[in-house]
Amino acid sequence: MQDWIAVKRLYRSGMKIKAISRQLGMSKNTVKRLIKLEEEPKYVRNLNMSKIDSYKDQIRRWYLEPEFNFIGTRIFRELKKLGYVGSIGPVYRFLAILKDEKRSLNSKATERVETPPGEQAQFDWAEYKIVLDNQITKVYCFSMILSASRVKDIVFSLTVDGDAIYEAIQDLFVSFGGVTQELLVDNPKALVLENQEGSPPRYNVDALRMATHLGTELNACNPYRARTKGKVEKPFQYIEEQFIKGNTFTSMEELNAKGKAFMKEWCKELHGTTRRIPEEAFREEKECLLPLPAKRFMRVQPDSRKVSLDSLISVQGNKYSVPVAYVGKMVKYRIVYGYKLLIYNKQDTIIAQHDLNFRKHEVTRDDLHYKEIRVAVPKSIPEIKRRFAATFERGAEYLEKSSRAIEQPTYHARQILRLQELYTPPVLNQILGYCLDHNIYAIDGIKDILKHKSLELLLGSMGCEIAAATTENPELTRDLSYYGGVNIECESGNG
Repeated sequence: MQDWIAVKRLYRSGMKIKAISRQLGMSKNTVKRLIKLEEEPKYVRNLNMSKIDSYKDQIRRWYLEPEFNFIGTRIFRELKKLGYVGSIGPVYRFLAILKDEKRSLNSKATERVETPPGEQAQFDWAEYKIVLDNQITKVYCFSMILSASRVKDIVFSLTVDGDAIYEAIQDLFVSFGGVTQELLVDNPKALVLENQEGSPPRYNVDALRMATHLGTELNACNPYRARTKGKVEKPFQYIEEQFIKGNTFTSMEELNAKGKAFMKEWCKELHGTTRRIPEEAFREEKECLLPLPAKRFMRVQPDSRKVSLDSLISVQGNKYSVPVAYVGKMVKYRIVYGYKLLIYNKQDTIIAQHDLNFRKHEVTRDDLHYKEIRVAVPKSIPEIKRRFAATFERGAEYLEKSSRAIEQPTYHARQILRLQELYTPPVLNQILGYCLDHNIYAIDGIKDILKHKSLELLLGSMGCEIAAATTENPELTRDLSYYGGVNIECESGNG
């Protein structure tokens, strides 16, 4: 072909045949023949017929179709019955050509299985990178689909450990309002320890505990066989294309809320395989689901904390509010999905939840937790003065002295009134009296005294009351010899 192109180019430029022959090193007859060719020359191989050519269709059928699936020696024996007189070599050479076709066929062949309502759910997750609070963040999208109705839901997490997986499975079943008889899962170590062909899967003990608690049965799909749970695998690409791409989120709470809204709308669309709307089909399947357990499965027991007087608990260097009804009581907490703090009472009922604060020494409050003690604070200056003087024992004295010491004293008075949301009147009266005696009028200074000296002042006041009571009642006092031989220890452990 290259010679033909070169001859044509030189001939069109006006060069004589003899000159072309000399320049390209070929005979004049070859030059003439190439000039006469209108189309590029193509190499044509003479085909020699093989003895198995007439049997190839039959060999293909015996080797590729599942009902036969013959091996080479069986095919050779069957061919001889049909009159084949050649050796087995050509048979094996043809089978080598068919081997790639068979491998491709086997890897793609999947029989779609439709399960009855309430029988099976499929669970899996995918990893995405999204813009979260103006930062690119890796998140994990846990998804579950009911195999019959194709209704589906998702939950996002910052972690993908065992606790997050168990939490997601339970949360997704809760969103469906029931549990299926079977849960088809992949093979992560949090669920499946070992799954080899020819042997039954060996499940993680915690995963079995969770499944037993829910009343479902785990079913691990074949390793490296994603299509076994294709119903839950396929939606991840749709979620990425239609929801993840191009969107930004301010928090994990917003991401989860918008994700669930997106899935709810998706379930209203006609499903391409079942030709039904999942939301409508789910109404039938929901009646077939097993009931949810009364309590949630927890792999380990939550940690405990005592609620402080200002209705806060300390977790990882930060403080978080709980309802004021739990002041002084023990509560439990756990962190799920790597960002959510859940706080429980003794009955394992959630009483508060917060987004985890990743900074240090921060206080996260929910105003609703203080609604039982919230006091409406007036905004008008005359009303602030009246309320302040009526609320505190030395309120009028504060208003008089502060007016000569600081600017806008009613602003500070109003902030002191707001402290009633966190502190009782006796405590505030004690602190305000101390501040007046030490010429402290600004709200920041008063808060600083509350933070650093309130315990000392309150204990001092209690000591005076006890001393007065014992003076009036001598029978309440005892000589120290009364406690001889008794080892008294403080709560801190120091004698």
